[in-house]
Amino acid sequence: MWVRVAMLEEIPVGSAKVFHIEGRAIALTRVGDQVFAFGDVCTHDGGPLAEGKLEGHVIQCPRHGARFDIRTGRVLRLPAVVPIPVYETKVEDNAVWVNPEPKEASR
Repeated sequence: MWVRVAMLEEIPVGSAKVFHIEGRAIALTRVGDQVFAFGDVCTHDGGPLAEGKLEGHVIQCPRHGARFDIRTGRVLRLPAVVPIPVYETKVEDNAVWVNPEPKEASR
C-alpha cells in the first residue's frame, strides 16, 4: 500500500524532513533526482537521524556519529550495529509516495 506524502518541491535537497506515515516517523530527502525515505530513529540510541548531517547517500546521527546508507539502511560507522529501516518511494505527477512497509535492510 502506497501513501501520498508530499509534493516533490516539499522534499529538501541536502537535508531531511520528517513525515509521520502510518504511525512511523519517516525522513525523506532528495539526492540528485531521486527521493529516499528512512526511519528517523538512530538504532544506537534512538536519536533523531533527520537532524544529522547528510552527505550524498550517508546520514550521520547528530548524537554519537553513527552513519547509515539511506539507500540500504546499512550501518557504515559505529556505535550503531543495527541497520535503519528504509522505504520505497515513487514520484508520480510531482507527488511523492512512500510504501510504509520497510524494505529488507542490507547488513
